[in-house]
Amino acid sequence: MSTLRITNGTERAIIENMLDRNREALIETVRGLSDVDARRRLVTSLTTPISLIKHAAAAERIWFQRFWAGLDKFECDGYSDRDEGTFAVADDESLSDVIAEFERASQRSRVIASRFDLDDTKDNPREGKVSMRWTLLAMIEEFARHAGHGDILREQIGKGALRRPNP
Repeated sequence: MSTLRITNGTERAIIENMLDRNREALIETVRGLSDVDARRRLVTSLTTPISLIKHAAAAERIWFQRFWAGLDKFECDGYSDRDEGTFAVADDESLSDVIAEFERASQRSRVIASRFDLDDTKDNPREGKVSMRWTLLAMIEEFARHAGHGDILREQIGKGALRRPNP
């Protein structure tokens, strides 16, 4: 990972750093895989290494572009409905295309999040009143969970476990 770990500083800096590190950890689960391996279906769900990255890009758009910025789904830069379509990867999309899509969505999320204080809240029909702090922490949770999924899929593909620095 290229983002250095921040262990001391403002709450916002630590949270945003942890989110960026989890974004990178998720991407690392697919680095070095061929497009064929990235699309291998090893579980009954729609979860594949490439679809985890695609889903993460959609999660960025759902929470930051749709929810916090208030954009209509047609104004977003990609799929942003809360359904299984977040895992759908088109046949003509390469792994590098999907990684770039996630990185673009993440960058846009950073810009949108910067407009809000951690204590700013909005009403969400599913979760109730949520703060920007909660949203950032929920994204950390989401991407950490999916990086774990990606690690397991990578091992099943036979590309070996990832070596990450000790905490």
